[in-house]
Amino acid sequence: MRKAVIDVGSNSVLLVVSEFRGGAWQQLVETSEVTGLGEGVKQTRRLGEEGMLRTLDALARAYAKAREMGAESVLAAATMAARIAENAVEFLERAERQGTPVFVLSGEREAELGFRAVANDPLFASCPVLSIVDPGGQSTEIVVAQREPASNIPWTVLFRKSFPIGTLALRSGLLCDETPTAEARLRATRDLDEAIGTIDVPETGTTVALGASATNLVTIRDRIACWDPSTVHGQTLLYEEVGRMAGWLSDMDDAGRAALVGIERGREKTIHIGALILERALFALRTGRCRVSVRGWRHALLEE
Repeated sequence: MRKAVIDVGSNSVLLVVSEFRGGAWQQLVETSEVTGLGEGVKQTRRLGEEGMLRTLDALARAYAKAREMGAESVLAAATMAARIAENAVEFLERAERQGTPVFVLSGEREAELGFRAVANDPLFASCPVLSIVDPGGQSTEIVVAQREPASNIPWTVLFRKSFPIGTLALRSGLLCDETPTAEARLRATRDLDEAIGTIDVPETGTTVALGASATNLVTIRDRIACWDPSTVHGQTLLYEEVGRMAGWLSDMDDAGRAALVGIERGREKTIHIGALILERALFALRTGRCRVSVRGWRHALLEE
C-alpha cells in the first residue's frame, strides 16, 4: 500500500510518498518547493496572486509525482496562511478545479501531528519527555508532553500551542530589510519573547526542532550541498550556535545567503528569521540544545 501527503505550507509545498511493508511505513520519495503562498498575508489578510500561482503549480507537480509513484491515496493540507486569509476559499476552489484538492488543517491539529511525527520516531522512543518546536512561515507550534508507559494514553500533554508568528510574517514586517538593522532585530526578539512567553512546565526533556529552518541550519553549518536526510536527522543544534547563526545570517543580504553551501533554494529570504524564532523558542523552553528531525506533521498524517 502506498500513500502520499502534501504539506501546503505558508512558504513551501512538501510531498512525502511512503509504502507500508514489513509492518512499517517506508519512505519512497520526498520533495520540497519554496512557493511563498503566505507572503504578505499578515498585512493584507489575503493570499497574493503570485504566491497562489506558484503554489498551485507546485501542488500540481506534487500530485503528479505521487500518482507516478503509485500512491493509492493523496491528501493535501494547507496550514496557517490558508487559515487566516480572507480569500482562502478562492485558493481552495482553484486547487479543486485543477484536480489537486486541498483542505485546511487547524493549528491544534498541526501541533498534534507534529508532535506525533517525533513521538513515533524510533530515534526518540526512549525519551520520557519531549518538547517539539516547529517554526513555519506564518505560525510556530510548540508542544511539550510526558510519556505514560503504564497508561492507555501514551502521552500526557503538558503544553501545546500554535503561535501566530512565522518567518514570512516577520519578513513582511519588522525584518523586511534584506539585512535588518540591530534595532529591528532587538525589536523582533522582544516581540517574539512577549508572544511566546515562558513555557511553564516541570520539565522540557528532549527538545526536537522540525521544519526547514532547523534542517537548513544543519546543512549550512555542515556544508551539505546535496540533500541527504540521513545525515541531518538526529543532529544537534546548540542554543549558542543557533543564536550566532541568526546573527551572521542577518548580517548578509538575500544574495549572500543564497550563495551559502547547504541552503535550499528560496530559503535565503527567511533562514535568518527562522534561526531567530528557533533561538527564542529554545530560550522560552529554557534548554541549551535541540535535536533536529526531518519528519513533520505530514508523516504523522500519512501513518495515521
